[in-house]
Amino acid sequence: MATIHDVALRAGVSVTTVSRVLNNRGYISQKTRDKVYQTMDELNYRPNEIARSLLRKQSNVIGLIIPDVSHPFFGELASYVEYHAYQNGFKIMLCNSHMDPSKEREYVEMLKGNRVDGIIMGSHTLEVDEYMNLHSPIVTFDRKIGEDIPFISSDNFQGGVMAAELLLAKNRRHLAHICGNLELQMLSNRRTTGFVDTLQAHGVKPVMIHETDLNVFDQHQYTKLVDKLLAQHPEVDGLFVTSDLMAVHALKQIVLGGRKVPDDIAIIGYDDSRAAAYTVPGITTIRQPVEAMAKLAIDLIRRQLAQEKIGMEHILPVTIVERETT
Repeated sequence: MATIHDVALRAGVSVTTVSRVLNNRGYISQKTRDKVYQTMDELNYRPNEIARSLLRKQSNVIGLIIPDVSHPFFGELASYVEYHAYQNGFKIMLCNSHMDPSKEREYVEMLKGNRVDGIIMGSHTLEVDEYMNLHSPIVTFDRKIGEDIPFISSDNFQGGVMAAELLLAKNRRHLAHICGNLELQMLSNRRTTGFVDTLQAHGVKPVMIHETDLNVFDQHQYTKLVDKLLAQHPEVDGLFVTSDLMAVHALKQIVLGGRKVPDDIAIIGYDDSRAAAYTVPGITTIRQPVEAMAKLAIDLIRRQLAQEKIGMEHILPVTIVERETT
């Protein structure tokens, strides 16, 4: 296997020159650069990235921990994070936690062992203290875990307000709501707060609020949940769910149950993942600016590495996308 010394000998330059070419440091003529790269190709030389990262004290790798990449929202988020990371000279190490604390803990330890430059946390099953001990730049999605750790979220409260106002404007008064686990300290729970507060301000009480784990897709769980809703509350004429994935499944079960959407039941989701536009009828939803959130996450990691002063709270505006389910 070729070494950096072999490359330097074949190219007729010093090892220092080859190192400068690899790390893009110091002035090197384009002719010399081309000669070094040509020699690397001829010798099939690949630099040792671990050794280089130790030398630079920077790996140019960012860890991304999410619940499940197959979830439409997190899949899109991961795609945008990777794109904007690459544009800024970083690579992404992707970890699926599947909401398993022990698995998430193992991934955190792995990322620390690989000396990643920063970690973007989209999965939050660990205790706050375990995040505080990372000693690396961190950005979190939808959870505030400390005064000195920046977090990003959409305007969840306003999203819930928008959903309630639209259903009320459509003259729906028997409303149900399906959300995540409200006992978890997640900023996404503000969607429920905004929704319920707005209904109460109009003298309307939800027929049912059901908490479930919407981060990991469980088709059997969702089928039972929607069937139970239809059986126990046939009067429901409007449904707000805090995930497009759940909205897609609710639409399917409602139609299979013989009811019409939106004539009998109007449905509003949250995220505006691509799946929401592909169903028939298309799903009305609250759009999170997912690409802007991903780009901001990379920028916050980069700025922390540069020891720049940054804000801790980053709440991005949401919009409502009305389709055929309302």
